[in-house]
Amino acid sequence: MSRIDRYAVIGHPVEHSRSPDIHALFAEQTNQALVYDRLPAPRDGFVDVARSFFAEGGRGLNVTLPFKEQAAALADRLTARAERAGAVNTLMSTPDGLVGDNTDGAGLIADLTGRLGIDPVGLHVLILGAGGAVRGVVPSLIAAGVAHVTIANRTRDKAEAIAAACDEAGTVAATTLAAAPHDADLVINAISAGLAGEMPALDTDVLARARGVYDMIYSDTETPFLHWARLHGRPGVNGVDGFGMLVEQAAESFQLWRGIRPDTATVIARLRQPQDTL
Repeated sequence: MSRIDRYAVIGHPVEHSRSPDIHALFAEQTNQALVYDRLPAPRDGFVDVARSFFAEGGRGLNVTLPFKEQAAALADRLTARAERAGAVNTLMSTPDGLVGDNTDGAGLIADLTGRLGIDPVGLHVLILGAGGAVRGVVPSLIAAGVAHVTIANRTRDKAEAIAAACDEAGTVAATTLAAAPHDADLVINAISAGLAGEMPALDTDVLARARGVYDMIYSDTETPFLHWARLHGRPGVNGVDGFGMLVEQAAESFQLWRGIRPDTATVIARLRQPQDTL
């Protein structure tokens, strides 16, 4: 009897991750035999837990907070986009060691062009916050053809560090939330406080020219940022949360592991149904 391939999402915390639900539907859709679990790790125990998983035959890991930079250090080889991001959210076991990839940026671009319907070419993008996910998506925004990215954070030093690491052609700037520009075509929220239902006070003028708003946080209800943007943004401005990005980046990982690309639209629709109990 052949052994079923094992995959998992590793993080701290990881109990509420939707990744097992997503990959179960991917496997069902593409007729792939695999199991996908949640793999909790203590904050100081990522390397030991990850190495044990692969030593026991695990084929791949999705890596979530706060371990993406540690995953990059653990990998024996990084893809080009993981090197640019300086972080890894996907690990794959190969005969030559662990390959580290970062699919966050590809997931964001796919969701922006798909669900939000925005072509990033030539846009000025304002990103609110400077957490680890921002480092992962800025290189992909640049590669997709945006004209300029401004990273605005409560403390400027974190924004400056990401800008310095990602700015290859003078297209990335850093500032504070209080000094965020008012001419952005697309405003992306990456402030983690939204997870707790809170958002810092923001100048509503940052939405003055926005044709779209995107919240990298996702929720079964309207996120605080999307609620704020709906109240203060231009009438009719499109806005979506980050659930589509979660599914799209998972599809990138699945394709890396299994060599087949699942259909994300049907998975997003199914998992967003209130009655779905996967």
